[in-house]
Amino acid sequence: MTEKKRVLVVVAPFYRDIADMLTQGCIDRLVEAGVETVVREVPGALEVPIAIRIAAENGGFDGYVALGCVIRGETTHYETVCNDSSRGLMELGTRQGLAIGNGILTVENREQAVVRADATQKNKGAGAADACLSLMAMRDEGARAGNRAPTFLPDSEHIQMAGSSGSNIG
Repeated sequence: MTEKKRVLVVVAPFYRDIADMLTQGCIDRLVEAGVETVVREVPGALEVPIAIRIAAENGGFDGYVALGCVIRGETTHYETVCNDSSRGLMELGTRQGLAIGNGILTVENREQAVVRADATQKNKGAGAADACLSLMAMRDEGARAGNRAPTFLPDSEHIQMAGSSGSNIG
């Protein structure tokens, strides 16, 4: 019997209505997938990667979803928050191998945020959950294969490489 997977959803609720829509879309998707879900809030998008790192160090989660919204304002703070939160999440994923779905919206205005957060429209909360689930599955697949890195080489029966016999490439 396999143990139920656990996912931590870290939410920056600066724009509460947007964060709530993202969170609901995410939770609905995770519940549909049969995943136990824990939701934690942090003050802002910059704290999301830090919270995920703390949770990863403490253990107990198979994956993570980052949710929030950053709307462009009149200062350069927008670029700082967008770039640093994204970079922090990418480093956790690429360096530590964490399965993270990034659902932090970076938009020009509230209208764009609503379209992306609303479950009846783009449903980016569910999209972030899907990304997390996909990465968890890839990691589990690698573990079942003896921790070998997954390979993405083409099937040689269907694709001919340049220079191989029978190739039409000159």
